Amino acid sequence: MLNPPFNPAEHQASTLYLPPGTWPTVLDCLCAHFRAISREQWLDRIARGRVLDASGAPISPFLAYKEGLRIHYFREVPNETPIPVQEAILYADEHLVVADKPHFLPVTPAGEYVEQTLLRRLIRTLDNPHLVPLHRIDRHTAGLVLFSANPDSRSAYQSLFPTRKIEKRYEAIARALPDLELPRVHKSRLVEGEPFFRMREGEGVSNTETLVDVCEKNGDLWRYALYPVTGKKHQLRVHMAALGAGICNDPFYPEVLNDALDDYANPLKLLAQSLRFADPLTGQERCFESRIHLDW
Repeated sequence: MLNPPFNPAEHQASTLYLPPGTWPTVLDCLCAHFRAISREQWLDRIARGRVLDASGAPISPFLAYKEGLRIHYFREVPNETPIPVQEAILYADEHLVVADKPHFLPVTPAGEYVEQTLLRRLIRTLDNPHLVPLHRIDRHTAGLVLFSANPDSRSAYQSLFPTRKIEKRYEAIARALPDLELPRVHKSRLVEGEPFFRMREGEGVSNTETLVDVCEKNGDLWRYALYPVTGKKHQLRVHMAALGAGICNDPFYPEVLNDALDDYANPLKLLAQSLRFADPLTGQERCFESRIHLDW
């Protein structure tokens, strides 16, 4: 039986199409393109089969350079700092994995995080390199994340999100808003902000929508139920700040806390609490709830 074609996304590999140049080998091109990575590091990766050609086969350090050649490589961060939190697998079958992500753990590799991510941890635990997250939540946010475990059924589950056939419920703890009529729908246009990692509300037609309700009151703090209709980056954090109730312990909104270090004792009080949808394969009603609880 023929092997399936190599899919770099399923193997968490990054892809580079070699740029114009006059390098004699692919190795020389990689060294010039990624100046922060030494030649010795690239040789080590190549020797360990961590640099692949378009078919997914390991390359030789003598492979001749050719403009436009597609190369796959696996990102590595030397001496990556462990993140002292533990995820939990709430459900797993041949098609779907549901995990409870703790605060501070990224979902996928980015920046200084590669192995210390929910995706890489689950791949190791379940011994399934085909795992792919079906959606994202912020590193600072805790709660439910769905993963596709099978490439054959992946598109069916992926379609739940753009077609809005999945109900997402979040909880947040923020200051009380006694003068605001709740529940209410907040709509706005989110655009890139400053610094680069922030979002802000801008002029124009709205591209985000959140239903905001209150589910528990505790003096000056309330527990809010948030139902995002759309799924823009930092949407809930920006919307709550815009309403005058920035989420407790948020290092980015309403203002950036300069040089804020991860404070594991005081995480962002935002939780992806539940997900509800009709299973696209069976029609069965699915409802998953996080086991994490936001303390006051």
